[in-house]
Amino acid sequence: MTYQVHIIGGGLAGSEAAWQLANMGVSVRLSEMRGLDMTPAHDTDFLAELVCSNSFRSDDAENNAVGLLHQEMRTLGSLIMACADEHRVPAGSALAVDREGFAGAVTGRITGHPNIDVVRERIDELPAAGQTIIATGPLTAPGLAQAIARVTGSDALAFFDAIAPIIHRDSIDMDVCWMAARWDKGGKDYINCPMNKEQYEAFVAALNEGEKTEFKEWEKDTPYFEGCMPIEVMASRGVETLRYGPMKGVGLDDPRTGRWPHACVQLRQDNALGTLWNMVGFQTKLKHGEQVRIFRTIPGLENAEFARLGGIHRNSFIRSPELLDGQLRLKALPHVRFAGQITGCEGYVESAAIGLLAARFAAAETKERELPAPPPETALGALLGHITGGANAETYQPMNINFGLMPPITGPKTKKADRKRIYTDRARDALKGWLPEAEAVPA
Repeated sequence: MTYQVHIIGGGLAGSEAAWQLANMGVSVRLSEMRGLDMTPAHDTDFLAELVCSNSFRSDDAENNAVGLLHQEMRTLGSLIMACADEHRVPAGSALAVDREGFAGAVTGRITGHPNIDVVRERIDELPAAGQTIIATGPLTAPGLAQAIARVTGSDALAFFDAIAPIIHRDSIDMDVCWMAARWDKGGKDYINCPMNKEQYEAFVAALNEGEKTEFKEWEKDTPYFEGCMPIEVMASRGVETLRYGPMKGVGLDDPRTGRWPHACVQLRQDNALGTLWNMVGFQTKLKHGEQVRIFRTIPGLENAEFARLGGIHRNSFIRSPELLDGQLRLKALPHVRFAGQITGCEGYVESAAIGLLAARFAAAETKERELPAPPPETALGALLGHITGGANAETYQPMNINFGLMPPITGPKTKKADRKRIYTDRARDALKGWLPEAEAVPA
């Protein structure tokens, strides 16, 4: 099969980019090395495999920037959002998915599309010519990472990302735990493990004293991403830190006491059968034996059986505000675009969204036209703007979509809750104005 665009990397961004291009009549070669070589974090050769949480976060398009991004992507025919909707599992007002069902669906759609040729191969050099989208993610193979560094003339930035454990549902003591969402918002979708003050302080002490993974010499100065901080790193910042983070008991009425617990561990459904549950916010670099020992001190998890223990891996991303233009093209090699987490966006949905935009820009280029960027008032435009120049290149760090990336609301001062609705209403209006341009891309 001859192709017009070469996509390297079959994660969420690469899969979304391939789907968008193929549906616009553009032929695609999608190169994915899994199937030949594995990464430290993946377990399968599925396209778009989720390696950390199974949550796409809030699905509230009226009051949340992530939910707004979901909506914008659905409007543009996102494969990632379509498969997530098909394989969603209960998670209150959030969108969480059965990870195997989701990845299997993405893989089936991509491999079955007549305009996409999926090739299991490792690419170690940047193609010398032809439209290319690099969507290899934060675990880019060393050869390609070195090729990127040679072309950009600057070292890739890097940070550590950690994976949370998954527990078998039938090993959880539901005489101690109960089902509820915080403030009863979205239904009784989380398993809650309550702790009193004594239990909590003993747990924090155990986290601080537990044996951690040792880093190699070249890894020791790599920073953590604040949005995916290991539980024991948070614990080291002070005894109260976790109570104001992933273990806050606020808004959770324990049915046995009628009161909020001093602290609480929440678990979120991880598969459609409801047999596997993810420890929310419990990314960790504890050694596996220590994880079992310490996490079984959590009330209700004394006999927990772990389907997967937590882990940690090094992630890399480029200094996008300095290296990329407003169309996600590498300034030093304009036929090469970057998409997904390697650009420095953070999160499943954000990665797929940048893949979607890279594809739309590339499709326009195949038709010898240039698609204008989505307005900065939209979630898509705000995220793109941050990556391609809105952020300070010297202090650039991975970023989730948030209202702070959008132009501020002008006019009379309003309540915080009302401001969110103003942001989302404004974004929808702005997207409507851009859609005719975006939809004019196909032949």
